Amino acid sequence: MKYALPLVLAATLAGCASSPPQTVADNQPDPTILLVPVQVTDPALASGCWAQFYSQRNFQGEMVTLVGPALIQTLDKGTARQLKRDIDSVSVGPKANLEVFENSMFRDKTMTFPANSRVGGLMTRLSFRGRIEALRLTCS
Repeated sequence: MKYALPLVLAATLAGCASSPPQTVADNQPDPTILLVPVQVTDPALASGCWAQFYSQRNFQGEMVTLVGPALIQTLDKGTARQLKRDIDSVSVGPKANLEVFENSMFRDKTMTFPANSRVGGLMTRLSFRGRIEALRLTCS
């Protein structure tokens, strides 16, 4: 098996050496591959009951969408730990109401985001150290 690479390389180089030189008329560009962003829509989003959380201020960075109704008692389990640390902007759908809580199990301080609200820079706006421990998304 260790002889396969030199044979392939030798065959490739031999093929290049025997190729006739290209003329100006034969000079053509290589094919171009375009990566076009595709928008994927979920029928559940059409209901208008959703919230999108962004990892950076002003709706930048990574984004996670939660379709409601939903109750999340704690963001301390599994991959939700990272979500808890990374929420800095939120956008709420036209038929949703989002409540975020300072502590798990829907306790203590809360902040409400009504339908169609968009708030960037949550870390500085939340009165409870900018950490969301639980959330409730209700639909109207």
